[in-house]
Amino acid sequence: MQDCRLAAIDLACRRGERLLFRGLSFELPPGSALHVAGPNGLGKSSLLRILAGLLRPLAGDVRRDGEIGLVDERHALDPMLPLGDALAFWQRIDGPEDNELARLGLAELTDVPVRYLSTGQKKRAAFARLIGQGAAIWLLDEPLNGLDSKAVELVQGIAGAHCAAGGICVIASHQPFALPGMARLELAEFAP
Repeated sequence: MQDCRLAAIDLACRRGERLLFRGLSFELPPGSALHVAGPNGLGKSSLLRILAGLLRPLAGDVRRDGEIGLVDERHALDPMLPLGDALAFWQRIDGPEDNELARLGLAELTDVPVRYLSTGQKKRAAFARLIGQGAAIWLLDEPLNGLDSKAVELVQGIAGAHCAAGGICVIASHQPFALPGMARLELAEFAP
């Protein structure tokens, strides 16, 4: 992970006829974290999708060295499969990384279909998939939604450990996220 980098160069994003932001630039070296903040509708989720390569910017460029892992409201786990099978599907694609089910409080739920998991359990399952992916760059869209206080601390600790190991985290959230040394980007500053 020590070779990962993420940079946004003069990005602009339009959704429909509305320009959300423009002139947005930053560079993140290994071990860094960025909190993207701002009101609803300014483009926090769109920015993460641009950084992930899932959405084309109106202008500008993204440079990334390292694999990208994204956690958003689409947890990418088959709702019909038991959790263990849904995660095993991704493990066959992503590789044999440990997904830390016990640490995430999910070891007892591997036989439960994903559709029956609570919002917080699904969010923790998405983190299990992210950890198992072994990506160096984590893009986290509202990562604390649906989590109780214990799970919030757990997720913040996991993100902190990822950065301490040389990974990068970009966190788009309305909620405070406790991560030492995290920079903050106010998206409103780039609104037209």
